[in-house]
Amino acid sequence: MGRKSPEVADHPANRVLLDYLRAQARRPTAPIDYIYAIDEWELHTHPDLVERLEELAPDGIPVIPLFGVPALATNGIVAVVALGTSWLMVRLPQLPDDLETQDPIPPLSDHGWQAISAWQSEIPTAEAKQRLTQLVNDAFHHARSLNQ
Repeated sequence: MGRKSPEVADHPANRVLLDYLRAQARRPTAPIDYIYAIDEWELHTHPDLVERLEELAPDGIPVIPLFGVPALATNGIVAVVALGTSWLMVRLPQLPDDLETQDPIPPLSDHGWQAISAWQSEIPTAEAKQRLTQLVNDAFHHARSLNQ
């Protein structure tokens, strides 16, 4: 997993997300905690979900750590983060109606973040991956527009 780039931390469009993640961040304290760590932070995402995020990432885009949470960013703007055991937060004004969503997470949902299931269990596996890959690409396109 790649390192956090300075421009991600400094970009104003990331402020609400980074404040939210920082408030939940913990440093590993016990030896077992170091097994589940990203950089110097305790991992707040299930390892299977980290792999799922890597599968959905556009070619050449590394997963970066943000306070114990894996993320995808473009041009300094975070577009997708993986949280918990089964959901992704994507930065989009709205989601397609037919995707399995999760409950909104204020304050992130108040700033354009949408919570979706990373597995889409109601859709066949291949179709779910294709639709999620498109959704991640849409989030990248939207994130790029925020940097203009």
